[in-house]
Amino acid sequence: MFANLTNALDFQAKALVVRAERQKVIASNIANVDTPGYSARELNFQEAMQTAIGGTSASLAAPSASAGRTDGVTNPQHIPLQSTLASFGDNRLDYSAQTQPAMDGNSVDMDQQRANFIDNAVHYEAALRFINGDAKTILTAIQGQ
Repeated sequence: MFANLTNALDFQAKALVVRAERQKVIASNIANVDTPGYSARELNFQEAMQTAIGGTSASLAAPSASAGRTDGVTNPQHIPLQSTLASFGDNRLDYSAQTQPAMDGNSVDMDQQRANFIDNAVHYEAALRFINGDAKTILTAIQGQ
């Protein structure tokens, strides 16, 4: 019985960590919007969650365009991305598909990044509310009300 409760909370806790990591990736893309030659990065939430809950996913491997770098930058002048997904396995990211070509080679689409940021923030808040609701339910059961 207790294992069922902790499994649900554990899943949501891992989802929070992956959502926070995705938010960092999106923020890094937004921070580098004016950096010439920057390639926008993306964290596939579904694959990251499979890795987080114990499944394996080989498609988190970084494309060869990063030239062996693991810090998420394609140029030494880019702002590095610090990843916390190492605890779930592979912490490499995919490159976002470029929707609007830029003269300076930057592939960040601000409209898409803003939409991703809002979507991820809403899902993060929903996971927090779910955890809060479960905690309140458990507390109510313990107190016998």
